[in-house]
Amino acid sequence: MSDALITLNNISLSNSGKNILDDVSFKLHQGEFITLIGPNGAGKSSLIKILLGIIKQDSGEITYKGEIKFGYTPQTFTANPYIPISVKDFLTLNQKLDATFMQQTFELTGINEFLKSPLKNLSGGELQKVLLTRALLNKPNVLILDEPAQNLDVDGQMQLYKLIQDIHQQQNCAVLMVSHDLHRVMKESAQVICLYHHICCEGLPESILKDAKFNDLFADQINELMATYEHHHNHHHHEH
Repeated sequence: MSDALITLNNISLSNSGKNILDDVSFKLHQGEFITLIGPNGAGKSSLIKILLGIIKQDSGEITYKGEIKFGYTPQTFTANPYIPISVKDFLTLNQKLDATFMQQTFELTGINEFLKSPLKNLSGGELQKVLLTRALLNKPNVLILDEPAQNLDVDGQMQLYKLIQDIHQQQNCAVLMVSHDLHRVMKESAQVICLYHHICCEGLPESILKDAKFNDLFADQINELMATYEHHHNHHHHEH
């Protein structure tokens, strides 16, 4: 028996004869933080939807261990401009929530100051925090984040990723974050899975960076990335 919360075995999916996912297998353990990266169109969002049960794979199986409670932030979310719903109403919609837990979550994600604002008036960064809050109110043990920072400026991205790391450490939930932003992936510690229809490579950021397949996939971004990466890390990594 595996102690993984979720085990994917040989998941394949095609659409009109095109391979979207080809024989994808990996495990997600309690408290683990995995970043799933790959170019646009690599099948990342399809994999997430299969995990969440939104679409069905053509072959392969997924095993869930124990009770899995998902928290999920979608890649795109647009507030309906014609419905004047406030942030707080949006968060408590169809939810029976303990007031103390709710307040703690609002404090954790830092959204207290715009709880009364209409959802449609929020900036990109504020909206992401609200979506993250909504995901956390589900008390998830698996948090799935699909490109959470894609519409944010650099400062907004840094803040959001810091917040996600804090949440991961405090809540000890497993996190699967989809990203095509290499800079962020290269934070210490996270396990990285590089997907391009199949799993090209996986491991710690340092080993992934040296992987030839990874370098082929991201050739155009690598040079810029390495410069940034070296710059941030040369104060304590010594190459032997």
